Amino acid sequence: MRDKKVLVSGCYDLLHAGHVAFFKTAAQYGKLYVSVGQDDNILELKGKKPYFTQAERAYMVGSIKYVHEAFVSSGRGMLDFEDDMKWVKPDIFIVNTDGFTEGKAWICKENNVELIVLDRIPEEGLPARSSSFSKKELQFPYRVCIAGGWIDQPWVSEVHPGSVVVVQIWPTIDFNDRSGMATSSRRVALELWGGKIPEGNPVRNAQLLFGAENPPGSKYISGSQDHLGILVPGVSRLDYNGSYWPSNIENTLDQETCEWLSKVLHLVPLSPRPSGYDPLLVQHLEKKLVKELGDAGRKCYEGILARDVQLLGESMSDTFYAWRKILPHTVPDWVLEEMGSKYIGKYPGAITSGCGGGYAVVASEKPVEGAIQIKVRY
Repeated sequence: MRDKKVLVSGCYDLLHAGHVAFFKTAAQYGKLYVSVGQDDNILELKGKKPYFTQAERAYMVGSIKYVHEAFVSSGRGMLDFEDDMKWVKPDIFIVNTDGFTEGKAWICKENNVELIVLDRIPEEGLPARSSSFSKKELQFPYRVCIAGGWIDQPWVSEVHPGSVVVVQIWPTIDFNDRSGMATSSRRVALELWGGKIPEGNPVRNAQLLFGAENPPGSKYISGSQDHLGILVPGVSRLDYNGSYWPSNIENTLDQETCEWLSKVLHLVPLSPRPSGYDPLLVQHLEKKLVKELGDAGRKCYEGILARDVQLLGESMSDTFYAWRKILPHTVPDWVLEEMGSKYIGKYPGAITSGCGGGYAVVASEKPVEGAIQIKVRY
């Protein structure tokens, strides 16, 4: 075994016991080489710089006794190790279960490299760790909006009432900033509650968070679907009719429904929207178009309750195209082209998590290449 070469890749920022346990296990298969992501690539993918520079991260990883050699990756994107594989010429490429993607499997096949997928098992006597969960703030939920987004703004719903569907999800990864994952609202929540989910009525807590983020005199009012999505577990349908706060809230915490949704929703990283990008520059607030948007939210909730992936997917695509008609800058040309060529039509449906990019959120009962699996909190 020791004559074989093993390659692993990753960011390896905030190095922790989980990384060391992974390296220890990987080194049992052969001489271990570690490809460490470039600073610029991490910034591109996550919308934020790593805590430690690429030189520091490569140095720390290389200092671990199980690692034969650590180096900064030469490639870019989610598969930044691809060129490194050609010069390392490993016999084996190893990932954890939550790091597996179809793209990695394809590259291994193309290079005749054995792919091994490991369960994330901590060293005996130590707790399970991941980079995400090593950060205190990542104990707090995120939310993803999957239909009807923007109807929570009064200047939209006063044209025609409608519904938004939001889902509270566990922080399985450190989601990118400026990508429509309500990260700004979440930061305010972390200031208020210090990384712990507050006790008490979640809807009331969401009202408090809404007020904290939108004090009197705010130029832009963050929509309440962000605050409700972050703090209310499960899947919520929020009905709006010309006000900042929903006139009605429907919610399900049904375990089978939430687990089904966790399996059929896939997030694929796109580029975060540029800093200072204005998605509201052009507006076409026609009653017919706004009705299409609001109706997509109701259709989405019906599809989720019925566990109907086709209906769910249609509602997501309906929302995406309604955005393009009403607020064209929320779906720029490059996003429209990428979504149309890769996801909408190929799968039951898809939407983007944010204005001008973020993540492609895809509805599919089959695997989606390069996707991150979410976990609905119920």
